[in-house]
Amino acid sequence: MAEKGKWAGRNPGKDVVRHDIWRRLEEEGVAVGQAWSMIPNFVGADVAAWRLAQTDAWKRARTLKTNPDHPQIPIRIRALYEGKTVYTPVPYLTREFPYLRLDPDKLIEKEISFELAATAQGFMEHGERIEFEEVEPLDFCVVGSVAVGRAGGRTGKGAGFADLETGIFRELGVVGDTTPLATTVHSLQLVPDELVVIESHDSPLDFIATEAELIETRNTMPRPAGVSWEKVRQDQFETIPFLANLRERMLARREGGGA
Repeated sequence: MAEKGKWAGRNPGKDVVRHDIWRRLEEEGVAVGQAWSMIPNFVGADVAAWRLAQTDAWKRARTLKTNPDHPQIPIRIRALYEGKTVYTPVPYLTREFPYLRLDPDKLIEKEISFELAATAQGFMEHGERIEFEEVEPLDFCVVGSVAVGRAGGRTGKGAGFADLETGIFRELGVVGDTTPLATTVHSLQLVPDELVVIESHDSPLDFIATEAELIETRNTMPRPAGVSWEKVRQDQFETIPFLANLRERMLARREGGGA
């Protein structure tokens, strides 16, 4: 078993929490596949997705964004069957294009099953390749998590992708102060609030769905207004092909007053 996550060392406080969660998931036998360095898949992910779908915010949503990881496959399937347009990032943002759009009507026309389209292989093959600026306003956002607190604090796998995406969408106006932010996790991934390290670029969760319960956090913590480019790490610019160009476009938007 690995002793450190792939992105260990960036925040020691977060490392301690996520390493403990990965260990516990594997020891308790509720991890589905590898847990370490991942947004871990878990037994009961389908039930957690069902719980999230019972919220009024989900029912009202016509467009939503999910992370590309395995535990959120049931969310994408459910959303597509309910006629929602699903946006998801390229895994690890390693392609020249950052995002994919899944339109349920177009998938039906092409006779592509929602179950296939919801997988990473499926949306990479059948999703429409788009830029961040082409994502329409989102009604609901789902992020992957390794550890969460009941008050809405969240720790991811350590790469910083989710926070970067959320900051970009905030700056573009794709999400706003009232756009719900949710996650699905196993109940073993719930930790005391004081163990969740919250930084200035972190966005609090509104909903946490597990295999056992739905938590509405009612968190009123301030949310980042955009991307703090000075905090984006050099290795992110090196591994995310489009990021430098996107920074130039977004800085130009700021100078031009958002035009």
